[in-house]
Amino acid sequence: MIKISQKLKSHLWWMIISVDYDYSRITIAEHDLTDEVLTLWLEDKQDFKNSIDECLQLDIRTRDFARVIKTENLNSYEGTKLHPTKNFAYKARIEINTPVQWYKHDASAVEQQWAREAVLKALLTQLVETSVAGDHDF
Repeated sequence: MIKISQKLKSHLWWMIISVDYDYSRITIAEHDLTDEVLTLWLEDKQDFKNSIDECLQLDIRTRDFARVIKTENLNSYEGTKLHPTKNFAYKARIEINTPVQWYKHDASAVEQQWAREAVLKALLTQLVETSVAGDHDF
């Protein structure tokens, strides 16, 4: 679960409502990754902003970003390994690198974009699911 403040939740809901609940209209205008935080600036595809100051700034902890990369299997592939002592082959997920190192050093520009879009999708899904679950007793 990605940790976000109540204020940011309100801003995200405002953005979701402003795009008429069409999540495909929400796009990442710019991004920045530090050792601690992935920052995404979000905007409506049909209402482009003149500067990132006008966009919604979304700060996501790097460890949450890494968790999404790992969950989506972006930093690994399915391959065949040979058991070291029993000499039989088996299928396994082979990790290319740790999630953040994979993003910084191994991922292509397209793969980096997929990772950023995956974290945005995960965040929006979490926001909607937790709000719906919070409104009803299941």
